[in-house]
Amino acid sequence: MEVLLGHKQNKEQKQEKFVLASVAELSASSSSSLSPVVARFSAGNGAVELRFLHESEATDSINVDLSISQLFKLGPNQSVCISEDVAPDTTKAKYSRGVSICFRNEEERKNFHCAFDQWKQEFSVQETTLQNGAVSDLRSKFDDKIEPSSAKMYFHYYGQLLHQQNMLQDYVRTGTYYAAVMENRADFFGRVVVDVGAGSGILSLFAAQAGAKHVYAVEASEMTEYARKLIAGNPALGERITIIKGKVEEVELPEKADVLISEPMGTLLINERMLESYVIARDRFLLPNGRMFPTVGRIHMAPFSDEYLFVEIANKALFWQQQNYYGVDLTALHGSAFQGYFSQPVVDAFDPRLLVAPSMFHLIDFTSVKEEDLYEFDIPLKFVASVGTRIHGLACWFDVLFNGSTVQRWLTTAPGAPTTHWYQLRCVLSQPLYVMAGQEITGRLHMVAHKAQSYTIHLTLSAKMWGPGAEQGGILQTSSCKLDLKEPYYRMSQPQPYAMAQDQQPHQMIHPQDIQIQAEDLEEAELIQPISQNADAKSNS
Repeated sequence: MEVLLGHKQNKEQKQEKFVLASVAELSASSSSSLSPVVARFSAGNGAVELRFLHESEATDSINVDLSISQLFKLGPNQSVCISEDVAPDTTKAKYSRGVSICFRNEEERKNFHCAFDQWKQEFSVQETTLQNGAVSDLRSKFDDKIEPSSAKMYFHYYGQLLHQQNMLQDYVRTGTYYAAVMENRADFFGRVVVDVGAGSGILSLFAAQAGAKHVYAVEASEMTEYARKLIAGNPALGERITIIKGKVEEVELPEKADVLISEPMGTLLINERMLESYVIARDRFLLPNGRMFPTVGRIHMAPFSDEYLFVEIANKALFWQQQNYYGVDLTALHGSAFQGYFSQPVVDAFDPRLLVAPSMFHLIDFTSVKEEDLYEFDIPLKFVASVGTRIHGLACWFDVLFNGSTVQRWLTTAPGAPTTHWYQLRCVLSQPLYVMAGQEITGRLHMVAHKAQSYTIHLTLSAKMWGPGAEQGGILQTSSCKLDLKEPYYRMSQPQPYAMAQDQQPHQMIHPQDIQIQAEDLEEAELIQPISQNADAKSNS
């Protein structure tokens, strides 16, 4: 394939040409065929076009609108371009149009695919300014929900290899996915798989290893170029994998999937709002009764006591208590700074002995949840304190289930379990609560999605009356906070597990046997492992 004119070298002309072996329309009613042929990319007046014509520049040609087209690899030297077009006898009915493209060698096919993606990205109809301020009807749900600046940073982040490496080196994450796929080969063998948010393509390669008939790896970031290289470097598997650059809300696939696989989890499971894209992919691409890996997710919650953490956050605002900072009194801003620091969720790995009550969880079934259900969560909270202590907030973590037909496997981020790159999350109250053993703790966790691809968290915890006659009593104390999940405090450098302070009161030490972990309908009773006596000895030495 000879590049006769590159748009990067001559953007003013906005054209790019490739020499192909042959092109033919797939329509049964058409025998249009061109051989040899030139493929010309061009853009003008807000439209993007791919035109196939004889090298002689004859009038006989095949035109393709890139804004409504997708390119798929069929073999080393062959691809097919699928697009939607309006039938000539109506303005409503649409049919799929296909153009088969033959290349002279595999390298030419790869170059053509790369150019196709670049032209779609650079001259996308969705980025074109329309006359009279009209909004393109091709604007997707993603664009309506998410701020452009947030989306740009999000795809930039995941388009870098160092961040993909960070996730790949999370061996709990990657190893669990690998095991879930390989232990359930029967669900993948001979099946069509869609990898939602494919990233480096590692899950697509796992699916191919398990015998998938074909895998469509959908990825919107620039990571697609690295994914192509990685898949090309594994040719025995790569022949059954097609990389498709774009958002799942926008791309079209040539066939439905038997299996969806994805890693859509963010901090607290829901951060980054990729679960919504996972659900949209389910509705658009998955066959009825198809399988989803993962299948369900759970957000776990429990109150915790951590005097060190509370003092650490509160002390950050001490700077604003200075009354003579270069002659300026800063104390007017101390209250705002104090609340600002407590509005950050804390992300770190903490000792499970800090939990002061058995945990509860909120279940999200990915196979049935509606996209709109993920816009807002309102979770009532109810706990019974195992010890008498000060409660400093709510600790949260999550797990997901891969419900395979052969093996059910959980991936957990629980405290005490092997640490993942998600760690755990804690919402810290600026006003702690005092509780006694057996006292009931109630509250509400309300999370509302926002356009920065995250959530605003509203937490309220209350301590109810306890002892004789408590059932007739009311609330003794209440504390609440508002946090932005988009702006966490990453606290990964703190030593874990916590060493006990010499002057710490005995009742503040919470033993694993004091906490009855909910295990109903669970298969992973190891969510929180007791800390060994050796670990206790080391932490007190």
